[in-house]
Amino acid sequence: MTKPEIISETPISMSEMREKLDEVKEKSKELTFRSGRTHEFLQSLPLNKKSKEIMKKIEELNVPRLKPEHIIKIVDLMPKTVDELKIILQGYTLTVSNENLSKIVSLLGE
Repeated sequence: MTKPEIISETPISMSEMREKLDEVKEKSKELTFRSGRTHEFLQSLPLNKKSKEIMKKIEELNVPRLKPEHIIKIVDLMPKTVDELKIILQGYTLTVSNENLSKIVSLLGE
């Protein structure tokens, strides 16, 4: 048995994952157990159709050290206050100024 080799990893948002699983389900008619459970969970969440736009806007803020995986986590959880955003980012070894946190939250509020 051969072992597949991972060439690259790209983080995607939960809404993108839901769309991808919908496409797979249409093509193959049936999902594996794990992907089926994931699809069920994602169906229970509201679909954010503007997630790509929001990610681009956050990237345009040019916040130092903010990586794509951080931006995706922010877009998935959509914090409404600076304190909520701080809680989301405290899981990472990342320091973001209060000014940049405020900019991100105000952009999400739009």
